[in-house]
Amino acid sequence: MSDFPSSVSFDTELLTELTEASGVPGYEDPVREIVRRELERSTDAVESDAMGNLIGTIEGESEYSVLVATHMDEIGFMVRHIDDEGFLAVDPLGGWDPRVLRAQRVRVHTDDGALAGIIGSVPPHTEDDPEATQDLSDVRIDLGLDGETVESRVAVGDLVTMEQTTRAVGELVTGKSIDNRVSVAAMLEAARQLSEPSVTIHFVATTQEEVGLRGASTIGVDLDPDLAIALDTTVANDIPGHEAADHVTELGAGTAIKLKDSGVITNQKVNRRLRSVAEAENIEFQHEILPAGRTDTARLQRTNGATPAGAISVPTRYLHTVTESAHFDDIERTIALLRAFLETETGEFDYTL
Repeated sequence: MSDFPSSVSFDTELLTELTEASGVPGYEDPVREIVRRELERSTDAVESDAMGNLIGTIEGESEYSVLVATHMDEIGFMVRHIDDEGFLAVDPLGGWDPRVLRAQRVRVHTDDGALAGIIGSVPPHTEDDPEATQDLSDVRIDLGLDGETVESRVAVGDLVTMEQTTRAVGELVTGKSIDNRVSVAAMLEAARQLSEPSVTIHFVATTQEEVGLRGASTIGVDLDPDLAIALDTTVANDIPGHEAADHVTELGAGTAIKLKDSGVITNQKVNRRLRSVAEAENIEFQHEILPAGRTDTARLQRTNGATPAGAISVPTRYLHTVTESAHFDDIERTIALLRAFLETETGEFDYTL
């Protein structure tokens, strides 16, 4: 897109393509095909599994293997009911705050193509109290069509994603599924830049992370890596109304090395090596301690016995909204740290505790 700064070194067209593609948990097909196209250009072999995880492998000089995983699904909805007037009731796929759904545009994905729709309002439970508790069960999608037409074109089980373009806003990129397509783009860029690694590296785009880390639960068993690194977004509450202690990370302050979240305490030796690589390469970084929320790291650490696991995160504001926002510099630092870490991995580091 023309509004991206010319100084940005990674592929913004690919990031735009990834973020504007639709791919809710279990139905990541459009995103998977983009990832497949890119991995076929940069890895030795590409395969997928019954969960829809996509694996691109670069064969190294040794059998020691590193798994790099990042999820490609986005939060969305599934149609659960069509009423006589043609309004759609939906079931959430992933974690939504109903407050952000007022007056949003959506796409309803049917067998005959996508239909434009709107969530005009999320009605409060109590008409005379506009601040009354709202619930996702209140959400209705208006397709602007009569009930008979909707019944003929939409089916229970059809998927719904948010309608939003990706663009630059100052030094930030914003869009509907920065979580986690920005990490997918970072992984693909690192795979493209990597050449002749000492160890075998599996680049994996996982599925169904937003509904319980389900794809990662199987991929760790199938591949049984010696080391795992997860990529994801993380909270940046560096906005008005939040104390500094609650920021978790700050935009523009560097890529984030995860120390813990509510599902994992990362391997301290992996963390130390990530830090030492960042310092040696002059890559700005910050530490991530996330009080609530989990990523694929939790499953990769213990799905096939004990696996040393670390994580690199892209600080992101307004997570799980249509205006998720990340800083261009932090994305570039994430790519640089991942590439440098993989380039210097020999399989001889001791990550046992």
